[in-house]
Amino acid sequence: MRRFDVSCLTPVKDFKPDAIRHIRETAHMSQSIFAFALNVTTSLVSKWERGEKKPSGPSLKLLSLVERKGIKAIL
Repeated sequence: MRRFDVSCLTPVKDFKPDAIRHIRETAHMSQSIFAFALNVTTSLVSKWERGEKKPSGPSLKLLSLVERKGIKAIL
C-alpha cells in the first residue's frame, strides 16, 4: 500500500523562469491572477519569471500540478 500511495503523488521538479512564464501563459492568466491562484504575491511570480527567486514548497507542488493537469486542477 505504501508503494501505491507514493506512486500516486505528483512528481515535483525545478522550473526555469521561461517554464513558469509558459505555464502562466498557457493558463491565459496575468501575473496577478496567477499569483492569486497560487496564493503568492504578484511580485513573487514576477521574480520567478525573471529568475531572481525559485519556487519552493507548496508553490512548487502547485506549479507541478498546473503543468501536468492544467489550471483547473487547483482552482
